[in-house]
Amino acid sequence: MRDWKDTFRAVLIGAASGAAIALLAFFFLRESGMGAVLFVLVPFTVGFSVALVAKRPNVVAASLVFAVLSTLGILIALGAEGVVCAILALPIIAVGLGLGVGTGLLVRRWLWKDSSNPRMTTGFLLIVGPILVLTGNKIERPILAQARTEVITSAIEVHAPATRVWAQIQTVDSIQSSKPLLMYLGLPTPQRCTMRGHGLGARRTSYFDSGYIEETITAWNPPWLMGLSIDRTHIPGRHWLGFSTAEYRLSQQGDTTVLTRSTSVTSHLYPAWYWRTFEVYGVESEHSYILSDVALKAPR
Repeated sequence: MRDWKDTFRAVLIGAASGAAIALLAFFFLRESGMGAVLFVLVPFTVGFSVALVAKRPNVVAASLVFAVLSTLGILIALGAEGVVCAILALPIIAVGLGLGVGTGLLVRRWLWKDSSNPRMTTGFLLIVGPILVLTGNKIERPILAQARTEVITSAIEVHAPATRVWAQIQTVDSIQSSKPLLMYLGLPTPQRCTMRGHGLGARRTSYFDSGYIEETITAWNPPWLMGLSIDRTHIPGRHWLGFSTAEYRLSQQGDTTVLTRSTSVTSHLYPAWYWRTFEVYGVESEHSYILSDVALKAPR
């Protein structure tokens, strides 16, 4: 019974320490962007610190699992991150944790043997992590300040004349198409769309299950072109991804209308080689959901 209590206490302390480091780093670092320091170096520091102070591998593993789950749970509950973002971040976070744990275990094995004062050595090494994070953030900050910009485009063939398709993209009472996978995992789901006025300067609001986006009509050529500036985004957990413009283009090909949707996005998420694929897939999923609904309704 005593061993069980000691193990539980050790896991609790390790998990609380790891979660505290991660949460402090998140709220301190995210203002300058979210990059390799936050996704790799901070998990490395957490893994290194827990491995350094925990004596048994099972305590290290349990502490890190609880630390990661509690950190992500708190961020989701506070609306600082979405469920999809948390899930997608797990693989790269796991790499940083694994490297940190491995380094911590090696340090315990090789440095402690030659140390005349293990406690002092541990205290010194625990300071190294925060210094690395602060140094890395200073080096990485100029990179994070440069937003990545990309235009993501999707198209669909609609078996209806352009005039009927045009009517479907201005206002939407509800969306009846099937949801893509990411929307079941927490990707914001479009629900309806309203428009006040017509033509240039009209205001359009797109409502999601977890917020809304305010837009202004900047290009208007019925039934072929509608351009939008995205003025404000009120969706929790999307501070790292911005939307600047959107556009609908229609072209008639016989009895079929080709409807194209383009969205210009900006991102402060790095490393780009990891995040870009998910960003494109997420935006394309929302495009597909909206365009499929038009293709479903317009022929009726």
